[in-house]
Amino acid sequence: MKRIVNTLAIVALLVGGCMRTQESSLQSNYDFTGVDKVAIVAVEGALTSESAKDQIADFFSMELLEKGYAPIGRAQVRAQLNEQEADVQNLTTIEKAVDVGLILDVPAVLVVQIPHFGQEISMTATMISVEDRSTLWIASEQGRGAKGGSDMFGFGKRGRGDDSLLGNPMGPPIGPPMSAGRNLLPLTQEEAKSAQAIIQRMCKGLPAQEVPAW
Repeated sequence: MKRIVNTLAIVALLVGGCMRTQESSLQSNYDFTGVDKVAIVAVEGALTSESAKDQIADFFSMELLEKGYAPIGRAQVRAQLNEQEADVQNLTTIEKAVDVGLILDVPAVLVVQIPHFGQEISMTATMISVEDRSTLWIASEQGRGAKGGSDMFGFGKRGRGDDSLLGNPMGPPIGPPMSAGRNLLPLTQEEAKSAQAIIQRMCKGLPAQEVPAW
């Protein structure tokens, strides 16, 4: 089977005076019908709130469901790993993400990186084959976020995390550590709306599973 990455779309659009760039690529000739389940193993980067990360993962789960996949959400993944006393740290590396996929017995895992989340949002999602560790699909987008941005979760310049999977050198967050309470705060309504719109656009290039006729 050929392992050639095919670029589906690279576009730059002006939206409300703000440049939006989008890219989506997948393996040519890959049979995605064998990917029945996808585990969302990590959402890392600018977001430090666990509740906010789960919301982002849930938005991806919605899009995966729309495409005919059976997603296992981030919260479910972490719960299952905790039950088995498995390591839940540094899941953004290919090796760790695949290890999780083997534990969960799924054909593919999804890793989400968010280098920036504020007035500007940049996001990358990578689907990885558990069988051979190859990239099946990758999509990224950079667009406008919530008006005024936010420092609630360490967004923007303060919210730079380790982007180990994509190889982008990201320094540690600047400023005081987050308290346990603030680390559980969800996205605001405006932030959630912006993030979900970006995720919907990102997933347009993801191949859909064939839905059986009833």
